[in-house]
Amino acid sequence: MLTSIECAKQKIRLVVAGSRVPEDSRHADNTLEWLLRLAPDAGYALQLAALAHDIDRAIEETKVNRAAFDDYNAFKAAHARNGAEILRPILTACGVERHIVDEACRLVEVHEVGGDPGSDLLKDADSISYFDVNLPLYYQREGWSETKRRSHWGYRRLSPRAKEIVKQIGYEEEALVRLLREVTHESAN
Repeated sequence: MLTSIECAKQKIRLVVAGSRVPEDSRHADNTLEWLLRLAPDAGYALQLAALAHDIDRAIEETKVNRAAFDDYNAFKAAHARNGAEILRPILTACGVERHIVDEACRLVEVHEVGGDPGSDLLKDADSISYFDVNLPLYYQREGWSETKRRSHWGYRRLSPRAKEIVKQIGYEEEALVRLLREVTHESAN
């Protein structure tokens, strides 16, 4: 029989796999991988939040639509709140202890802004994963200008430690190498 945490991880992965964004499943697992690289002793709430932080994007009927917001940060806050609302019944149905459910949902709700050690760690893992996994496909869909804007936003929110990690990420495509170089250089000034 699966433990409640294993059950929750499987159900989260199943929901995220339904996303129309091709990199979402890989990004969820990669965010968890980065979290565990940054903090090998990360607790269950952080691990579940890492997998589920973008679960909002996987459910078309309820996902927060970027076009409905003039302000990118307001969009991101709504996306995070909706993700936490989606996550709670999944964790509860798997029998996850209430304190872990509450903390995992809180972490998802603040993963875009951080503000405490756990949520700051999740924010770093999420942003590193964007550069590690998402950026190439985002660039294919959105082009240079939007990808550069989004990359600036993601890079600025990184801790100094995470910025050093991102600077080491390499891409095969020269345009992406140039884009990352410009983002890291411009953000340093």
